[in-house]
Amino acid sequence: MAHLSTHVLDMARGRPAAGLAVQLHAVRGGQRQSLKRGITDADGRLGRVELPAGVYELIFEAGHYFRESGQELPDPPFLDEVVIRFGVADPEGHYHVPLLLSPYGYSTYRGS
Repeated sequence: MAHLSTHVLDMARGRPAAGLAVQLHAVRGGQRQSLKRGITDADGRLGRVELPAGVYELIFEAGHYFRESGQELPDPPFLDEVVIRFGVADPEGHYHVPLLLSPYGYSTYRGS
């Protein structure tokens, strides 16, 4: 099975995004199936998850995270949930999905 990991950095504060809720879903036939929900640790990371090949979504609850951390946001926030849909093709590969996050933008890539 492939391995998935994620790491979130709060670019507005220049530190890991500790306490950010993240959901993992499998996407099959256009429908989401919830697989896991977790909270990032003090380093902004979630534990590794084993996955078969397929299509998945990570949903980062950014609006809630920024509100809880004292960031002043408009109502509604510009970014509430950040959804990253990605494919796992290599059943033996490692898929690292980092997220660089601020209240008004984000960036991601396939890390190592």
